[in-house]
Amino acid sequence: MAIYFKPHMHPAGDAAILIEWADEIDDEVNDRVHAFAQHLRAEHHPEIRDLVPAYSSLLVCYNSRRASFATMRDFLRAALQSPQAFAKAASRLIEIPTCYGGEFGPDLAFVAQHNRLTEAKVVHLHTGVVYRVYFIGFAPGFAYLGSVPEQIAAPRLATPRTRVPAGSIGIAGRQTGIYPIETPGGWQLIGRTTLRLFDPHRDPPTLLCPGDRVRFVAIE
Repeated sequence: MAIYFKPHMHPAGDAAILIEWADEIDDEVNDRVHAFAQHLRAEHHPEIRDLVPAYSSLLVCYNSRRASFATMRDFLRAALQSPQAFAKAASRLIEIPTCYGGEFGPDLAFVAQHNRLTEAKVVHLHTGVVYRVYFIGFAPGFAYLGSVPEQIAAPRLATPRTRVPAGSIGIAGRQTGIYPIETPGGWQLIGRTTLRLFDPHRDPPTLLCPGDRVRFVAIE
């Protein structure tokens, strides 16, 4: 596990370049990923089609019919040297009203028992953190959030559920996330929100975006 002295740059297929800052999860590295993505968006390069941030990397998708790998690599190398490349990225704080336990959080009891806590303590700890949206993946609008307090970390289910209702909030390891649509899933479900995380008719279609901050609020 390491944080690189200089970001590594690799071709990813014939129309994308992957920039890697580390091979581990680190909040400062993730800040750099989002800041550089924001910088590239502001540059409005005509051949950049999409930017896909992750924990410690950024995928830059480009129009390979009009720009070569070498051209885009040289542009990105120059952009990485810009004084504005890693300016603090703007972020939003979004509150997620959540019903915990019962039919909405069928695994809350397990998470509590696994960590030798009461269910109320699990809820208290889960709502006591402001989480960062590391990236969007797995399903449209599914935000990988971190990190939950170590006291409530929990393993994935041994056998994933075939159907997880939209809005379900789960824990896997020290990550937490919200299922935006009904889908199979193996995270420990502790609650549910009525907020719509993904709407293809909305702009942007995802409620949460990479770099946002999230706070869960318990409701009855």
